[in-house]
Amino acid sequence: MAYAHTLDANPHWLPHPSRGALAHIPGNYGLPLVGNTLKLLRDPGKFGRKMVERYGPVYRNHSFGEINVALLGPEANELILFDRDRLFSSEQGWGPLLNLLFPRGLMLMDFDKHRADRKTLSVAFKPEPMRHYATQLDAGIARQVAGWGGRSMRFYDAIKKLTLDLAATSFLGVELGAEASRINQAFVDEVQASIAPIRIPLPGTMMRKGVKARAYLIDWFEREIPARRHGARGGNGEDFFSQFCRATDEDGQPLSADAIADHMNFLMMAAHDTITSSATTLVMLLARNPDWQERLREEVRGLDGEVPVTEQLDRLVLTDYAFKEALRMMPPVPSLPRRALRDFEFGGYTIPAGTSVGVGIAWTHRMPDIWPEPEKFDPMRFTPENSKGRHRFAWVPYGGGAHMCLGLHFAQMQMKLLMANLLGRYRIEIDPGAGDTWQMFPIPRPKDGLPVRVIAL
Repeated sequence: MAYAHTLDANPHWLPHPSRGALAHIPGNYGLPLVGNTLKLLRDPGKFGRKMVERYGPVYRNHSFGEINVALLGPEANELILFDRDRLFSSEQGWGPLLNLLFPRGLMLMDFDKHRADRKTLSVAFKPEPMRHYATQLDAGIARQVAGWGGRSMRFYDAIKKLTLDLAATSFLGVELGAEASRINQAFVDEVQASIAPIRIPLPGTMMRKGVKARAYLIDWFEREIPARRHGARGGNGEDFFSQFCRATDEDGQPLSADAIADHMNFLMMAAHDTITSSATTLVMLLARNPDWQERLREEVRGLDGEVPVTEQLDRLVLTDYAFKEALRMMPPVPSLPRRALRDFEFGGYTIPAGTSVGVGIAWTHRMPDIWPEPEKFDPMRFTPENSKGRHRFAWVPYGGGAHMCLGLHFAQMQMKLLMANLLGRYRIEIDPGAGDTWQMFPIPRPKDGLPVRVIAL
């Protein structure tokens, strides 16, 4: 079997520009072979600050096996993400990292094909399905959170289990049990493989384990699709997977089984891992800022007890601000790769076709001229008054343009339901230093798992 594990393995992708073609752009390539990868993994924030201090907001770098050019700031975000001239390929940007595990996922598509599949998949995010998900999520969260009281726990581990279980029920329509556990473990194996240092699935490697997990999941999806198309699987068929199976394109044609399997494989990964990271960040920040934790608790207590929480989420305004601030301080996807399809100009430099470029989300979110006291947790930055005049690409945790996260409203809904169930029951405390050190790739997570004390009110 042949594996496309480098950019040049796909004959339809543009070749890399030579090092000489990028020599006019300031920067450095680091050590032979590994480049600056180790520095970047050790402390991404420190690495970025040093590069900007020395070279400015446009610099070349060598990391994760390829040469790339970082373009930093909201203007760069707008150029690349809005992409009005179709200059940048998401497929060729993400492909080197994800093609073995999540090929043909929505994020790895470009332009007309991406637009068509996104429109077809959007049926699962319309108001009626969203109301169904909200009811399911609320019940599932309440069931698990009810057992957290009076315990010390690693919050990251607990919320990861919760989001995986919710994904199994809401996304797949699978009851919790041995089957759901095996599916969940396969997704964990895929995510871990996505940053494996050995990018070829040799025996005994993380990548081999991830590729085998993908094969298991694709086989499971494809076996399920015929029954899901006709509602033959148990349940009411309102889960994401069943909706995708019944969705049709502009010509009234259903998605192929291959396409459904690829999209589900990617969306399940994207949904549970990003929510796990952002929920952990928000809980850490609320534990460190008990005044804000109490403000959110009072907001939750102010909901009408005679009306389902799922019908009152719009009233959780401060909770929304706090979640946005958590996404600013620790975006679950700190950077986004793209590949230039044609030469372009930015920051006084001509950047040649074929160049891998990076959108610096985490960097933009900490720029002090946009975000005064960027290290301070201040949800009030996101009031309408304080947001006025801010560059629309200064806050981009969900990406932007045609590739704006399809599930952003689902994520916001899930987070509000989690906070309503959690803060309405418990006070969360942490010790000084807990959660200080994070592993940033592929999705940020605290190295200590964020030990917390969950105290019943």
